[in-house]
Amino acid sequence: MLSIDLVSLHFRAPRLNISGCASKSKNTFFCKSRVSLRTHQTRFLSSHSWWCSATLSVMAEEEEEEKERFELDGERAGAMVKEMRECFNRGNTKSYEWRVTQLKSISKMIDEKENDIIQALHNDLSKPQQEAFISEISMTKSSCKLALKELKHWMMPEKVKTSMATYPSSAEIVSEPLGVVLVISTWNYPFLLSLDPVIGAIAAGNAVVLKPSEIAPATSSVLAKLLEEYVDNTAIRVVEGAVAETSALLEQKWDKIFYTGSGRVGRIVMSAAAKHLTPVSLELGGKCPAVVDSDVNIEVAVRRIIAGKWACNCGQACIAPDYLITTKGFAPKLIESLRSELKVFFGEDTMESKDLSRIVNLHHFKRLSRLMDEDKVSDKIVLGGHRIENQLKIAPTIFLDVPEDSLIMEEEIFGPLLPIVTVENLEDSFAVINSRPKPLAAYLFTNNEGLKKDFVKNISSGGMVVNDTILQGNHWFNVKTWPDNIEVMGSSLGAITLCIMLKVTVSTLPFGGVGESGMGSYHGKFSFDAFSHKKAVLYRSFEGDSSTRYPPYTPQKLRLLKALIGGDIVGIILALIGRSKD
Repeated sequence: MLSIDLVSLHFRAPRLNISGCASKSKNTFFCKSRVSLRTHQTRFLSSHSWWCSATLSVMAEEEEEEKERFELDGERAGAMVKEMRECFNRGNTKSYEWRVTQLKSISKMIDEKENDIIQALHNDLSKPQQEAFISEISMTKSSCKLALKELKHWMMPEKVKTSMATYPSSAEIVSEPLGVVLVISTWNYPFLLSLDPVIGAIAAGNAVVLKPSEIAPATSSVLAKLLEEYVDNTAIRVVEGAVAETSALLEQKWDKIFYTGSGRVGRIVMSAAAKHLTPVSLELGGKCPAVVDSDVNIEVAVRRIIAGKWACNCGQACIAPDYLITTKGFAPKLIESLRSELKVFFGEDTMESKDLSRIVNLHHFKRLSRLMDEDKVSDKIVLGGHRIENQLKIAPTIFLDVPEDSLIMEEEIFGPLLPIVTVENLEDSFAVINSRPKPLAAYLFTNNEGLKKDFVKNISSGGMVVNDTILQGNHWFNVKTWPDNIEVMGSSLGAITLCIMLKVTVSTLPFGGVGESGMGSYHGKFSFDAFSHKKAVLYRSFEGDSSTRYPPYTPQKLRLLKALIGGDIVGIILALIGRSKD
């Protein structure tokens, strides 16, 4: 997954703000270089027709406000963390009542400000309303509902067995909050992927700072504004900004850092955390393969591939299929079916479709164009290839048998480009997948039970889905809560994306990577656990105190100790009466 973009940050840096502080005059910050960056940004935006004039006027007003703000440097970030740690140490966040109140407030915020959130998502990514509602609004709200429903159970100590050696005793595992945690979010699902881990952190009883992605500035601004209005600002805060602000935050000592984004920046986060021995969860990405057998229901399989690749944010998703693998003989039929179903989904001219998101910014548009234009790749396009730079649109594009050493097969694509790799036998796909770093997700379409078992056994990935795409998570839906304007079968996006998201129902499955695709997991109870310390507690009475554990040591005590540790009832009895088995 791509996130903190060090190349293009200066083009898309939003208003700098720390939300949730008692005194804005003292606690709202900006980078000293912001004024010059604003000038650069204004020149850039004015040359692109897809930015409206209202954006420029708002930026001019913000620039005047920013001149009076303070810079968020390490010292000020440290002061903020200190205030929040004092709040946590007072126990403000630990009660069940506080956690429930905050979760209900977030749920209420989503209900009351849904239109504002959807508009922000459209401004950042041109997300269609239905996609924004299904993949961001409903999924975030369902995380709140699940946490509210299960929180008492999650907070209850877990009783565990004890051994004969500690008799009489009892033991339990207590989930306690870690403390003050930092969540650094990403831009592709900027609302869901910001609030989902925050919900887990709150449910676990932590104080939390959210750093939304500056590459999705409208959503970042909405999050800062709404969370300041709806939740407890002494324990839940939002820091907007770019590289300087993120760096200042990473200098601080946190009790957990949760980062969603690219492996490159994940390494920076992990290095900064290591200085303080801070634990991290890294939700990264990788090249997620989808293997397609020839025995499948091709129409259903192709619809699900399209829904997971293009109907989910135009391929800008960490678990979107990155490339397909199929046999040489089946590839032409698969390509033709993809061509046909893409027309059903997005019309004859996909560039005119209102059901496709756009590329997030010019830098990523050019990055994807570079992958398409590589000499050994450009002649491998079998479908699509159209693009409009000033609209940041790239059509769904399919490649056939691009070279293994091409950029498109080495980098995570994170866009609407889909290479198809052909093999003689599907079993050969295992070697193709295992020659690369472990992906966040792997997909298999087949009716062959033996192939399913072999795939699960031989492919290591963060998660795996057989005969569908993008299904894991903690989300459940109540049909009564869908907006009236969502027609379940009224459009290709509504029918297919809703169908896929309805299957994201398994709250008992963790979501996370392995190897270079990430570490740690979350969703549902796993989010609660990600921000909790599992404290082992053993309770003993003063009864049954045995001299066996104390000096002076004797052969009889040793025999009794061995019998106790080994759970040997006969040996215990013999040792107590001064006998041995020998």
